[in-house]
Amino acid sequence: MKLITFSREGITQRVGAIVNEAVIDLHVAYKSLLTSEGKIRAGQIADAFVPADMTGFLQGGNESVKLAKKAIEYALENKTDNGYRLVYDLNEVKVEAPVPAPGKMICVGHNYREHILEMGRELPPYPVVFAKFANTVVGPQDDIPFHPISEQLDYEAEFTFVIGKRARNVSQEDALDYVAGYTIVNDVTYRDIQRRTIEWLQGKTVDGSAPMGPYLVTSDELQDPSGLEVVLTVNGEERQRSNTANLVFSVQYLVEFLSGLMTLEPGDVILTGTPGGVGVARNPQVFLKDGDVVKIEIDKIGALENRVTSVKETAEVK
Repeated sequence: MKLITFSREGITQRVGAIVNEAVIDLHVAYKSLLTSEGKIRAGQIADAFVPADMTGFLQGGNESVKLAKKAIEYALENKTDNGYRLVYDLNEVKVEAPVPAPGKMICVGHNYREHILEMGRELPPYPVVFAKFANTVVGPQDDIPFHPISEQLDYEAEFTFVIGKRARNVSQEDALDYVAGYTIVNDVTYRDIQRRTIEWLQGKTVDGSAPMGPYLVTSDELQDPSGLEVVLTVNGEERQRSNTANLVFSVQYLVEFLSGLMTLEPGDVILTGTPGGVGVARNPQVFLKDGDVVKIEIDKIGALENRVTSVKETAEVK
């Protein structure tokens, strides 16, 4: 399945599935299916097994995925139910980030061989790990806000996976069973702010610096995260190209490594690193500017495209 979070006028953010150009409201569709089967507590059952929010849905694991597939079949046969729409045209909704409020957002640095070399470093013996937060997340139809705190706004194409069930001390052999699916994130970075201390966090966590999308491709549809081509362009000019086969630390390794450090929860988002070609490493250096269009394409996932828009005012800190 291709899962999204979507919103529409009068409707708060909800989890949906894309089938061709149709968006199925999974929660409403499943509740309608239960009602058609004569279930008295249809609403409460739907709340428990196919909830309206992405994190709640992912907490349901494989059972929620199976029930959602039944809801999709029902919705495509019954477009409405008692005045409630089960299906929308894609152009009728706003597609949000698939996981709009991750509990944890873990990033891996220096994980593509060519990027490590261009930064003048050696292959790391362990993953370099840092964090972004939920305030950074914007969707595939949002702009990248360029706040007036820096002139060094950079792009980073990131193949990203999302945890589907609680993971602690998971082996590489079992790791993919804990992955709900895959998406794309642009790890937008304010380079001078990132580098003014030895810790990267402040340059990585500015509001709106993690465009995510366009959807979450579930792991039953994308079973092998290796061998996927990753391409980033700015205004149509190719800046980054690599393949997930070039990762130093694979998805399986990262699940094992990270779950040995902390308990991973459904909805946690893990960025696997960026290929070579970032703006700060080019000669001459090139950074994003107002109006630039950044597009990231990854095989079997799709394309994430966002425009950079300057923010004229900065928040006053008291």
